[in-house]
Amino acid sequence: MPLSSKLLLIVLDGVPWRNWRRLFGNLEGWVQSGEARVWKMRSVLPSTSACCYASIHTGVPPQIHGILSNEVRFRVAQPDIFSEVTKAGGRTGAVTHSYWSEFFNRHPFDFVRDIEYDEPGGPISHGRFHTMTGYGHDNQMTPSDVDLFATLTMLCARHGIDYGILHTCTLDSMGHRFGHDNTPMDHACAVMDGMLAAFLPKWREAGYEVFVTADHGQTDRGHHGGREDLQQDFALYYFGPAKGPKDDTLLDQLQLAPTILNRLGVPVPDTMKAKPFLA
Repeated sequence: MPLSSKLLLIVLDGVPWRNWRRLFGNLEGWVQSGEARVWKMRSVLPSTSACCYASIHTGVPPQIHGILSNEVRFRVAQPDIFSEVTKAGGRTGAVTHSYWSEFFNRHPFDFVRDIEYDEPGGPISHGRFHTMTGYGHDNQMTPSDVDLFATLTMLCARHGIDYGILHTCTLDSMGHRFGHDNTPMDHACAVMDGMLAAFLPKWREAGYEVFVTADHGQTDRGHHGGREDLQQDFALYYFGPAKGPKDDTLLDQLQLAPTILNRLGVPVPDTMKAKPFLA
C-alpha cells in the first residue's frame, strides 16, 4: 500500500537558533507569508553531530542508542525512520555524510561499495554519500550544497522516494572555523538560504512535505557538544498541511522521528517514546 504522504528532511548541520531567524531570509519570508511554520527545537546531549544524527532517526537518546561521540560508530540497533518506512513498503533516499549509512545500513563504510548504492530492500533504498575525508580547519572538504540539493531532487524524480533526507556539514564546518558572529558566517548562511530556496518550491510541487532544521546549534567560538542554549537550540521549519503546536513551544529532538513516521502513515515503534508534534 502507498504511504499516506511523502516527506523530505533537510538537515543543515550546526546552525544555532539565532542565525536561523536573522539570516535565512527566504525561510523567514515563507513563515511570514504563512506557507511555513517555525519552532525552536532542542538537541539531545551530548550535542555532538554523530550523537544527534542517531537520535534524529531513532527517536532515542545517545545513552540508549550508544553513539556517544563522532569517534564511536556502529550499526545502530534500534528501529529508525529508514527501517520502518521500508518495512511499510516505502522507498527511502539519503544524500548525506557517510555516518548516516554506517548508523542505519552497514558499518564500516566502504568507500567504493557505499559511496553510492541502490538497494530496493533497504533500509536505505537509494544512498548517495560523501565522507569529508581529510577535513580540517583550513580545508572543509565539503561538497557544494547545490550539488547535494540537486542529487536529492534527482532521487525524488528518478525513484519516487517516499522519505528522503539531505544532510550537509557546510555551515557546521564554517562555524568551527570562524564561529557564528562574523561576516563569513553571515554570508555563508545567506548563500545557503538562497541555494535552498531554489529547490524548496520544486519539492513542494512534487508533493513533498518538508522539514528544514539542524542537528544542533553552535557557539560564537565554534563549539557544540555541551549543555547550553547556543549549542543545543536550533530552528525547525515545516512546509505542509499538518497542524502543529503554538509558535512558542520548545520541541524535543526525540519528537522528530515519531512525527515523521506519523506524517507518512507508518506505525511508530515502541522504542520511540516521544510524542509527535504534528497532528
